Amino acid sequence: MYLIRDVFRAKPGRAKNLVSAFKQAAPFMEAEGFKNIKVMTDIVATYWTVVLQQEVESLDLFEKNLKGATTKPQVAEIMKGYMDNVEGGHREIFKLE
Repeated sequence: MYLIRDVFRAKPGRAKNLVSAFKQAAPFMEAEGFKNIKVMTDIVATYWTVVLQQEVESLDLFEKNLKGATTKPQVAEIMKGYMDNVEGGHREIFKLE
Protein backbone atom coordinates (compact mmCIF):
# COMPACT_ATOMS: atom_id res chain seq x y z
CA MET A 1 0.00 0.00 0.00
CA TYR A 2 1.23 3.48 -0.85
CA LEU A 3 0.39 6.88 0.54
CA ILE A 4 0.54 9.66 -2.03
CA ARG A 5 0.50 13.36 -1.28
CA ASP A 6 0.13 15.97 -3.98
CA VAL A 7 1.25 19.23 -2.39
CA PHE A 8 0.05 22.33 -4.19
CA ARG A 9 1.18 25.90 -3.64
CA ALA A 10 -1.92 27.88 -4.58
CA LYS A 11 -1.91 31.41 -5.87
CA PRO A 12 -2.83 33.90 -3.13
CA GLY A 13 -6.50 33.63 -2.24
CA ARG A 14 -7.16 30.63 -4.47
CA ALA A 15 -6.62 27.69 -2.11
CA LYS A 16 -10.37 27.44 -1.56
CA ASN A 17 -10.86 26.78 -5.30
CA LEU A 18 -8.49 23.80 -5.14
CA VAL A 19 -10.12 22.47 -1.97
CA SER A 20 -13.54 22.64 -3.61
CA ALA A 21 -12.39 20.86 -6.78
CA PHE A 22 -10.58 18.10 -4.88
CA LYS A 23 -13.55 17.46 -2.59
CA GLN A 24 -15.85 17.16 -5.60
CA ALA A 25 -13.43 14.82 -7.40
CA ALA A 26 -12.83 12.58 -4.36
CA PRO A 27 -15.84 10.26 -4.91
CA PHE A 28 -14.66 9.57 -8.46
CA MET A 29 -11.16 8.79 -7.15
CA GLU A 30 -12.62 6.39 -4.58
CA ALA A 31 -14.54 4.61 -7.34
CA GLU A 32 -11.19 4.00 -9.09
CA GLY A 33 -9.58 2.36 -6.06
CA PHE A 34 -8.12 5.26 -4.08
CA LYS A 35 -8.68 5.07 -0.32
CA ASN A 36 -8.63 7.38 2.68
CA ILE A 37 -8.70 10.52 0.56
CA LYS A 38 -8.04 13.70 2.50
CA VAL A 39 -7.89 17.32 1.44
CA MET A 40 -5.81 19.42 3.81
CA THR A 41 -4.78 23.07 4.07
CA ASP A 42 -1.90 24.50 6.01
CA ILE A 43 -2.37 26.42 9.23
CA VAL A 44 1.25 27.17 10.13
CA ALA A 45 3.29 26.31 7.04
CA THR A 46 3.71 28.15 3.78
CA TYR A 47 0.58 30.13 3.03
CA TRP A 48 -1.94 28.77 0.53
CA THR A 49 -0.70 25.19 0.65
CA VAL A 50 -3.26 22.52 -0.26
CA VAL A 51 -2.52 18.80 0.06
CA LEU A 52 -4.46 16.03 -1.64
CA GLN A 53 -3.61 12.77 0.12
CA GLN A 54 -4.74 9.29 -0.84
CA GLU A 55 -3.76 5.68 -0.43
CA VAL A 56 -3.53 3.20 -3.28
CA GLU A 57 -2.73 -0.51 -3.43
CA SER A 58 -0.06 -0.24 -6.12
CA LEU A 59 1.88 2.32 -8.09
CA ASP A 60 0.57 0.68 -11.27
CA LEU A 61 -2.98 1.52 -10.21
CA PHE A 62 -1.90 5.06 -9.35
CA GLU A 63 -0.21 5.55 -12.72
CA LYS A 64 -3.19 4.10 -14.61
CA ASN A 65 -5.60 6.45 -12.84
CA LEU A 66 -3.27 9.42 -13.19
CA LYS A 67 -3.27 9.07 -16.96
CA GLY A 68 -7.04 8.65 -17.20
CA ALA A 69 -8.17 10.88 -14.35
CA THR A 70 -9.91 13.50 -16.44
CA THR A 71 -11.31 11.24 -19.14
CA LYS A 72 -14.61 11.08 -17.27
CA PRO A 73 -16.69 14.10 -18.32
CA GLN A 74 -17.78 14.84 -14.73
CA VAL A 75 -14.21 14.89 -13.46
CA ALA A 76 -13.00 16.94 -16.43
CA GLU A 77 -15.67 19.55 -15.66
CA ILE A 78 -14.79 19.62 -11.95
CA MET A 79 -11.06 19.99 -12.65
CA LYS A 80 -11.41 22.38 -15.60
CA GLY A 81 -8.94 25.22 -15.10
CA TYR A 82 -7.71 24.07 -11.71
CA MET A 83 -4.09 24.75 -12.69
CA ASP A 84 -5.01 28.44 -13.01
CA ASN A 85 -5.08 28.38 -9.20
CA VAL A 86 -1.63 26.83 -8.78
CA GLU A 87 1.84 28.39 -8.55
CA GLY A 88 3.70 25.13 -8.05
CA GLY A 89 3.97 21.99 -5.99
CA HIS A 90 5.36 18.52 -5.67
CA ARG A 91 4.35 14.92 -5.08
CA GLU A 92 5.39 12.68 -2.21
CA ILE A 93 5.00 8.89 -2.37
CA PHE A 94 5.46 6.72 0.70
CA LYS A 95 5.34 2.95 1.04
CA LEU A 96 3.21 2.06 4.05
CA GLU A 97 5.05 -0.53 6.14
